[in-house]
Amino acid sequence: MGPRPLFAKVAQAEAVTWALLLVGMFLKYVTETTELGVQVFGMLHGIVFVAYVVVCLAVALDQRWSPRLTLVGLAAAVPPFATVAFDTWVERRDRLNPGWRLLDHEPERAVERPLAWLVRHPLPGLATLAAAVAGLTALALVVGPPA
Repeated sequence: MGPRPLFAKVAQAEAVTWALLLVGMFLKYVTETTELGVQVFGMLHGIVFVAYVVVCLAVALDQRWSPRLTLVGLAAAVPPFATVAFDTWVERRDRLNPGWRLLDHEPERAVERPLAWLVRHPLPGLATLAAAVAGLTALALVVGPPA
């Protein structure tokens, strides 16, 4: 899967989990009926949030986004539904190519080498991505929920 469809799917998933978390918060704080929605959807949103951050960084590196554009992409994960707006914005400005640049071009910087390997080896790359998301989620659980 290329960077454009991958980024779009993860951005949409992040927005959907935001919506689910907001429903859970409504049930917990407004109707005071259950905390289950926040517990379940909060965890799900946290996992997808971490996945979005990892994918955003990988796409930014491969697509040669500027540091400013990368920060805007990362910041889009904070307000509800902003990841979808950011995805639309970068696609319209042709900042999100359908293919991985590092699939066909040699890495120019040391930081691109691991990503080039991941892109060229899709199954181990996907496993590495999943492990990174799991590890970062576990770290977030150890640190604790946002206050």
